[in-house]
Amino acid sequence: MALTILDAGVVIAILDAGDLHHAAAREAVRGALSRGDELALPASAYAEVLVGPFRQSDEAAQTVDDFLAALPARVAPATREVARAAARLRAQHGTRLRLPDALVVATAVELGAGLVLTTDGGWPSLPIPVAVVAASATPRSQYP
Repeated sequence: MALTILDAGVVIAILDAGDLHHAAAREAVRGALSRGDELALPASAYAEVLVGPFRQSDEAAQTVDDFLAALPARVAPATREVARAAARLRAQHGTRLRLPDALVVATAVELGAGLVLTTDGGWPSLPIPVAVVAASATPRSQYP
């Protein structure tokens, strides 16, 4: 069984039926589950997903948190090793990889994930396979 890491953009797209990436994100996650992959959401991405709902209300955030609890994905902790790996990635890639994205990639690397799903097509070449969930029904893949 492989591990697939979910970036915040994928989860946000799943939550918002009006999001441009909604259908493709749902399909990409379904595909990972049908392959028998385990899913994980980095703690940093979990926090990012909750920002918008908390801006609305505590109740909105609780609704999203309940959805996330029911999602077959665990929240992966932000450990010292993840933070160190993220700092190294950020130092290597500069402004081409923002710190929140570096934390997602570092989580994937540290956990030995086989794939990262993201809606962000602007990431540089990375040491792990990345599938960019595009607005079309088929994700584009970017491999190092």
